Amino acid sequence: MSARFHGFGLAAAATLLAVSAGANAQSDEMTYGAENDNTPSSGSMLVDLMLLRPLSLAGTVLGTGIFIAGLPFEALSGDVSGPARRLVTDPAKFTFTRPLGETR
Repeated sequence: MSARFHGFGLAAAATLLAVSAGANAQSDEMTYGAENDNTPSSGSMLVDLMLLRPLSLAGTVLGTGIFIAGLPFEALSGDVSGPARRLVTDPAKFTFTRPLGETR
């Protein structure tokens, strides 16, 4: 078995474990009266750290590339701020400025 395939298997197992741990932790929290607590569970923080942050970073990089490629056409139309916000700023804020585990 190659090292690359083994690394992929470990990453897939860790993601599966994190998702199942997050669902289990969320059901335990609800039984202890945490319905008014807005603190994210440890499982949702783990899924955010291991899955959502890397994917949103990739989306930020991809959006930046698309924005740069379309910049001449956007400049001709006179609307640069809208595409810049949607393709670069919003994904970057989602990746870097929101608290860990909060996806809203």
